[in-house]
Amino acid sequence: MTDLGNSPASRDIAHVLHPYTDLANHTPHILTQGRGIYVRDDNGKEYIEGLAGLWCTSFGFGEDELVKAATRQMQALPYYHTFASKAHNPSIDLAEKLKDVAPANFSKVFFANSGSEANDTMVKMVWYYNNAIGRPEKKKIIARLNGYHGVTVAAGSLTGLPYAQQDFDLPIANILHTSNPHYYRMSEDGESEEDFATRMARDLEDLILREGPDTVAAFIAEPVMGAGGVILPPRTYFEKVQAVLKKYDVLMVADEVICGFGRTGNWWGSQTYDIKPDILTCAKALSSAYLPISAIMINEPMFAAFQQNSEKLGIFGHGFTYSGHPVCAAVALRAIELMLERDLVGHGQAISPRFLERLHAFADHELVGHTRGVGLVGAIELSADKAKRTPFDAKLGMAKKLAAAASDEGLIIRAMPGDAVAFCPPMIISEAEIDEMFDRFARALDAFTAQAAAGSAAAE
Repeated sequence: MTDLGNSPASRDIAHVLHPYTDLANHTPHILTQGRGIYVRDDNGKEYIEGLAGLWCTSFGFGEDELVKAATRQMQALPYYHTFASKAHNPSIDLAEKLKDVAPANFSKVFFANSGSEANDTMVKMVWYYNNAIGRPEKKKIIARLNGYHGVTVAAGSLTGLPYAQQDFDLPIANILHTSNPHYYRMSEDGESEEDFATRMARDLEDLILREGPDTVAAFIAEPVMGAGGVILPPRTYFEKVQAVLKKYDVLMVADEVICGFGRTGNWWGSQTYDIKPDILTCAKALSSAYLPISAIMINEPMFAAFQQNSEKLGIFGHGFTYSGHPVCAAVALRAIELMLERDLVGHGQAISPRFLERLHAFADHELVGHTRGVGLVGAIELSADKAKRTPFDAKLGMAKKLAAAASDEGLIIRAMPGDAVAFCPPMIISEAEIDEMFDRFARALDAFTAQAAAGSAAAE
């Protein structure tokens, strides 16, 4: 047997299959510690975690109150399920608290373990609901190109990004995609945001009419599209889209996996953009990502149909071993309590102007085509020609190179499709730390620009 060595890196290469990784060019970056907005790798180098892990660690790293909540529940009841009418206090308390802070009047909360599972469950619920009320043909669910909703078979079908579907035989039947509302990249010359939003709503309506309104059940959208590029909705977009949905009796599903719990300046992105969801999915910051948990909230008409149908069938035949896991639920409940006690949403509102000021200051840079953000989430999109909004050749991997330059400067950010890099720091970040984050990025951008210029000169 080949000697694989004893280093963590060599053992990682030998044994671990990594998600969202170029498996042919994998070099592990091993993180060992975290405190506040900072993490440290196995070489002792410190980084600002500029994406809060994966858009999720709102309380940063090492929040003792969440550790204590997990420890207390581990000691009391480390596990129990919620099948067959079994219940426990953490899941009851968390469901009640979620309904209290929700952006709409929801009836019931179902717990899963990730955003992918939540959106996958949503698909099954929409299908189950329409069967229960005698509409077996009304099953199609519309998502958006560049939207991100997870990677399970159904959720991966909703995700409108090629890398989540190519060679996975996705999307499955009954999943459709409408236009990507990226105003900077997709608008026509001279088209206002409002006119662009009108065109996007018309595209959605045209799709519903082509498919047949009696076959279209739901529309799912992130208030701000996260992994697709931090794409903010153009002005009047959700107002016009929701009018179309109401016209054709199509459910509005808000995917709040990234936007929920203060990220956009309100408790929910739905509040920021006046979305009235029939169904809401959330995860990530629900527990500040300290333990895996997600939730699906449904309205009363849906639950009434579920109740009637489960009586007919004898059971509501969906659930997970870890649905409402007591330790995960206890941590999530404490995270929401801490948000209220410390007014984390108010803190985000207070420091957001500084975050956005520093973000938008890069708009004049020669390689930056567009800056955008809301609350404490934003993106910087690179452009080969600012005036013409011309993107770089995707094969150049410019955003990945910029993210690598940022890592050299002690900043972790996310490279995304369309040559954009994302910023989504822990919600606890201070103004001084915001400045330090963007100072590190500025140095990285300078180094990246010099590298790009040298590469261009060499090519000539």
